Amino acid sequence: MDFLLLDLNPIAFSIGAIHVRWYGILIASGIVLAYIVGQHEGKKRGLPKDFFADLLIWAIPISIVSARIYYVVMEWKFYGANPDKIIQIWNGGIAIHGALIGAVVTAYVFCRKKGVSFLKVADIAAPSILIGQIVGRWGNFMNQEAYGGPVSEEFLRNLMLPDFIINQMYINDPMYGVSYFHPTFLYESLWNVLGLILLLVLRKVNLRRGEIFFTYIIWYSIGRAFIEMLRTDSLYLFGIEPIRIAVVVSILGIIIGTFAIIYRRIKVKPVVRYKDQ
Repeated sequence: MDFLLLDLNPIAFSIGAIHVRWYGILIASGIVLAYIVGQHEGKKRGLPKDFFADLLIWAIPISIVSARIYYVVMEWKFYGANPDKIIQIWNGGIAIHGALIGAVVTAYVFCRKKGVSFLKVADIAAPSILIGQIVGRWGNFMNQEAYGGPVSEEFLRNLMLPDFIINQMYINDPMYGVSYFHPTFLYESLWNVLGLILLLVLRKVNLRRGEIFFTYIIWYSIGRAFIEMLRTDSLYLFGIEPIRIAVVVSILGIIIGTFAIIYRRIKVKPVVRYKDQ
């Protein structure tokens, strides 16, 4: 049976002149779901009851600011000439890598202040981060953004996609005109679902502390590097084509994550594992 969502409106509802968009609702939902999962696991692993709630109070605003700064720096040719637009985040322009960097730095400082192992917290939070990313990508879907290059309708139907996704991928793009496009939001969301399953399995394996978090970095970076090559809206390294900054950061993530696992297995003693308190 076909879905009847043929004309999806990015605005969920309006209160007077205030428009509440599905993007914001989905991002908020992803954060709430990620928090619930992280809070449940943190309690099992001996973290204080309000630990993640207190962390999010700092991490959410800092991540938003860092995501914007990251985007502005990479698009400085435009924003340098239009500085008044730097704070106009409501017009779009944030980058998930910037948000992740801000969140990780915030969590590191927060853990140091609380006297809690950062890698312990990072291992607990890694699946929750993926949950947030899985849900958040559907916000891009509602906005008809973060898609790939043009494809045929037949190509999308061969992927066995429901009509509501195929219809939403029929977009009037400024560069390519009206066409169907790669649903790269879906590719990344599904890749992250597989990553979530992997991390949950690795919890049972009881790896060394930090390895779940580093596996998250490696897994996400591999998928993002390949998917980014399909996208039409990539940020380029200080505007220099064809160097896509997300690909560069993803490669660095793979290298750093792999090195960290190998180094810690060789050098770090005594061995502390995920389930250790």
